[in-house]
Amino acid sequence: MQRWGGRFSGETDPRVIAFTRSIEIDVALALDDIEGSIAHVRGLGRAGVLPATDVAALVAGLEALRGDVESGRIEWDPALEDVHMNLEAALEARIGPVARSLHTGRSRNDQVATDLRLWTRRAIDRLDAALVAMERALVGLAEREIDVILPGTTHIQPAQPVLLAHHLLAYVEMLERDRGRLADARRRLNVSPLGAGALAGSGWPLDRAGTAAELGFEGVTANSMDAVSDRDFVVEVLAAVALAMVHLSRFAEEVTWWSNPRFGFVRVSDAFSTGSSMMPNKRNPDPAELVRGKTARAIAALTAALTILKGLPLAYQRDLQEGLPPLVGAIAGFEGSLGTMTGLVATLAIDADRMRAAADEGYITATSVADELVRAGLPFRSAHHVVGALVAAAEQRGLGLHAVEDADVVAALGVADDPAAARLAADTATGERVRRAATIEAALASADLIGGTAPTRVRAAVAAARQRLVG
Repeated sequence: MQRWGGRFSGETDPRVIAFTRSIEIDVALALDDIEGSIAHVRGLGRAGVLPATDVAALVAGLEALRGDVESGRIEWDPALEDVHMNLEAALEARIGPVARSLHTGRSRNDQVATDLRLWTRRAIDRLDAALVAMERALVGLAEREIDVILPGTTHIQPAQPVLLAHHLLAYVEMLERDRGRLADARRRLNVSPLGAGALAGSGWPLDRAGTAAELGFEGVTANSMDAVSDRDFVVEVLAAVALAMVHLSRFAEEVTWWSNPRFGFVRVSDAFSTGSSMMPNKRNPDPAELVRGKTARAIAALTAALTILKGLPLAYQRDLQEGLPPLVGAIAGFEGSLGTMTGLVATLAIDADRMRAAADEGYITATSVADELVRAGLPFRSAHHVVGALVAAAEQRGLGLHAVEDADVVAALGVADDPAAARLAADTATGERVRRAATIEAALASADLIGGTAPTRVRAAVAAARQRLVG
């Protein structure tokens, strides 16, 4: 007989029992359910609803039950539908009929809403620690390879030189925003729905504020109907997780390309590589590839949560049960991805020579040369045109911009219908000025502003990131 079946005369169809049960997934909430129940029982005692002897027996039984859950001794019965009914039945088996008072003044609606907030809050705290660990790994790699030069790209084409450390710090910035989004979500979810009942509030004078404080909540929900049906916090957390996974996926994509021998920029350690069942030569960055795949699942989880909510009237609807598997799965995937990528980054080997050689391709110092001509008095659009012509001539002759001859510079200046271009063409120092600006070192040094890739700026940014993460 179901614990809610008093008004029913017939037995529930076994197909319905199997279809509606959720114990396989909501067992994840077991410890949070016990914590919420202990606080609820103490609140019933403070309200004078339960005598002190019952409160003591219930709390002692719940604390013992918590030990059973933590040690894996409890056996979950699918016939009891969900984790809440399983725990209530286990409590009664342990302490007797007094356990039947546990649910006084409470519905499974406000119970599960409370459990879910407690579980999600704990998950956010774990994710924040994992994000910090990933940031530290990136900063550590940046510190170790502080002088390594990388060809920065746009449109996957050579663009401008940057320091590898600067590139890595871009991901640190992304992860910091991810931490901020999760912290925002945590702040908004950190209110207690206990006392909201099924939808109209409890019929008992519960000390909602005291119970909320005991559970570490910062306050209580203001509307009982919203309290039991609100899953905004699930959507917010899933949105933050999905975006953070996209950030990890972008880095994973770069690792897979960079580890290809045609690039040869990095070597993923043996501990984070796999082989092929057929090809003995293969060395695959499978963990990074799986991060890309798990990102799709995180995005799907967000879509699922939004779609579940979009057609629901107030207040609680059983559809909400289907929101837990996407949340649990997405957070597990994100946590695992963070741990794996943290280890991969910490053991990643960098080939500075290959990166530096690649930076000599694609004329990536052209913008630096254009800026130098502007400093010499040429309008930028004219300088852009001149340097474009100079690149075309250098490419035809198989030269780098740092190796062009004075005659090449004069010819390129001739394409600009500008008095300043004629003056520069007549200046014998212009050629050397162009060649100096065309060096990788000069191009890097010229980006000397907050957020730029000049070595002094990057060193300061790495030090600041390290200090923030230590604090």
